[in-house]
Amino acid sequence: MGMTHLSPEEQRLLDHAAAAPMLDQVQRWAAINSGSRNLPGLAQMASLLADAFSVLPGDLLLVDPAPVENVTPEGRVQPLAHGQHLLLSVRPDAPHRLLLTGHMDTVFPADHPFQTQRWLEPGVLNGPGVADMKGGIAVMLAALAAMEACDASDAWGYDVVINSDEEVGSASSAALLRARAAGKIAAFTYEPALPDGTLAGARAGSGNFSIIVTGRSAHAGRNPEEGRNALLAAADLALRLKAASGAGFSCNPAKIDGGGPNNVVPDHAVLRVNFRPRTPADEQAARALIDGAMADVARDHDVTLHLHGGFGRPPKPMDAKAERLFGLVRQCGADLGLPIGWRDTGGVCDGNNIAACGVPVVDTMGVRGGSIHSDAEFLLTDSLAERARLSALALWRIARGPFQPGQERG
Repeated sequence: MGMTHLSPEEQRLLDHAAAAPMLDQVQRWAAINSGSRNLPGLAQMASLLADAFSVLPGDLLLVDPAPVENVTPEGRVQPLAHGQHLLLSVRPDAPHRLLLTGHMDTVFPADHPFQTQRWLEPGVLNGPGVADMKGGIAVMLAALAAMEACDASDAWGYDVVINSDEEVGSASSAALLRARAAGKIAAFTYEPALPDGTLAGARAGSGNFSIIVTGRSAHAGRNPEEGRNALLAAADLALRLKAASGAGFSCNPAKIDGGGPNNVVPDHAVLRVNFRPRTPADEQAARALIDGAMADVARDHDVTLHLHGGFGRPPKPMDAKAERLFGLVRQCGADLGLPIGWRDTGGVCDGNNIAACGVPVVDTMGVRGGSIHSDAEFLLTDSLAERARLSALALWRIARGPFQPGQERG
């Protein structure tokens, strides 16, 4: 398909975006292991990204993570360290401002066997994080650098947040994302699109919980009736939660920690469970189910239960504001000869959190690729220039419009 409806200024912008050294950046960045728990690797990655994004104007900071706690298999609540997050703020006083987000972490820990890149065939690069989402970060930077070169107008500005913990739920960056979403007219997040370029539309939410069960130990042969079996109570709770799910939310009881020698009634257990609500009302229903089932199990088993965790990813419905932003991106794609479609998904990302702030977001503005979260992860390298051009054109038209949730550009 040919390109249409492009002004000479837009063509200059697109040429600038496509000329960025994105493949070289992706290969250098993907050579660094930045698994969510690899703090030295994340620090190295943050330093490289700070250098790369320093070509843009504005104030660039590495922001300390907010405190986060987790529950050990023994049921103890303890601090959990995270890496720093990159924050860039450009023209903070501009009347129309956008939010662009990405994440520097990957799902591959430092000791994972998948650490190197290889070409599967010309144009198909296999490597850890190449699609999810070091490719997306390169696309974001190329689009912003092109905008600054071609349209450094005071009428629009933006914040960039690149967090270090998206793959583990963004607990240490959620407050930063919320603060930076405030007042923005639109947002782009650079998760990968599907190999055919399809974007993610509505997303389910996600909640992760650890439920600490405390019973009473006793000898399994001599006085078992004096014990209160925490493992049994945790299993009963898992069955109740699973049995009551299914209408507007799914429930996945994923793990029970606990137990001990065969001759001891176990006095502690930790149930790990994930919920995926489709709508905010479903999230409330899931929370009510958890509270009710915990109360019933506490009563029936004479144990105490403590709930830790929450719905870190709110459901992201496709509302009218989001549809208008998707429409703008689709029109930009059409003018570039790219068919742009979207479909709903059960996966979650920082787009969930941004949408919950009332800001329309397209959260798959990154590269085309696939098999993410596996050692088969791949990036279609021709999508680097393609997606940088798409982003740049969308940013240009929003800045020119500017895009307002409530009006469609013609």
